Amino acid sequence: MRVVCVGAGYFSQFHLDGWQRVKGAELVGICDIDPQKAKATGLPVFESADRMLSQTNADVLDVILPPTAQADAIRAGLNANLRAIICQKPFCQSPDEAVEMATLAEEANVPLIVHENFRFQPWYRTIRNAIQEGRIGTPLQATFRLRPGDGQGAEAYLARQPYFQKMERFLVHETAVHWIDTFRFLFGDPTAVYADLRRINPAISGEDAGYLIFDHPNAVRSIFDGNRLLDHAADNTRCTMGEGLFEGTEGTLELEGDGSVHLRTFGETASETLMPADTSNTFGGDCARRLQQHVVDALNGAGELENRAQNYLKVVQIEAALYRSAAKGQKISLHQDAQPN
Repeated sequence: MRVVCVGAGYFSQFHLDGWQRVKGAELVGICDIDPQKAKATGLPVFESADRMLSQTNADVLDVILPPTAQADAIRAGLNANLRAIICQKPFCQSPDEAVEMATLAEEANVPLIVHENFRFQPWYRTIRNAIQEGRIGTPLQATFRLRPGDGQGAEAYLARQPYFQKMERFLVHETAVHWIDTFRFLFGDPTAVYADLRRINPAISGEDAGYLIFDHPNAVRSIFDGNRLLDHAADNTRCTMGEGLFEGTEGTLELEGDGSVHLRTFGETASETLMPADTSNTFGGDCARRLQQHVVDALNGAGELENRAQNYLKVVQIEAALYRSAAKGQKISLHQDAQPN
């Protein structure tokens, strides 16, 4: 499949590296508002998405842009004869815009997939398999402690993704959205949420710490305990970005900061290693490439596409409910709050 990319910023390196290793895909073009960044990729450079799409006979458009620029790129893709569009998260600038883009894609019969790659991290696939196999019995709760340690001081985020400092909604909208999707991947869509958010670093505009609680079906609770200023015990704090526990009536799964997963049976002290530490030296256990390969395989008839935009609207809805919860200081029922707004 012929793949073109819009966006050559910081995170594009992981997309481009992934596409170069995806079986059945070929990168044929890139464009960016900064032509020098696009040229540095070594790919054919085009001055606009429209021109790139018209001249490359592309099959897949990969939108590697922040939310403010995504809608225009998606519209350009929908006007081309594409097999699919992939779009980075956070998905669009607002719930209304997300609904609009998802609807336009459905009407055009073009799969629009949100590049929500954390569910493709191999440790979460291992954890999900273990839960489904009954290794921890009946799941009761899960906790993830986000501790990337990159949010201290006036220079926080400037070297890598400087626009983080200007995001009025940060911890949930940019970061915790990964675990909104991961928790629903593991336990199903939550029925209610609660959020307690705060801003610690005065150099940024949005919240950078907080607690999120999710009620899932079958009486499962999950907790996201996030603080971007603090770290955890890992050589690479961006490997998993924190540590997790997934607990059930017959055992506990532990995710360590090196990507390893361990199972401790209820009542025991020793643990069994289900997945060793990640040594791939890639972002998030090569999750970008894993998502890309999934898309190519699904378009070729091997399985169903995950995270199509129409389904991902549930994540957008949950995010909006979390911010309302923080503003009101109360739990929000998603049964009563069923539509994004």
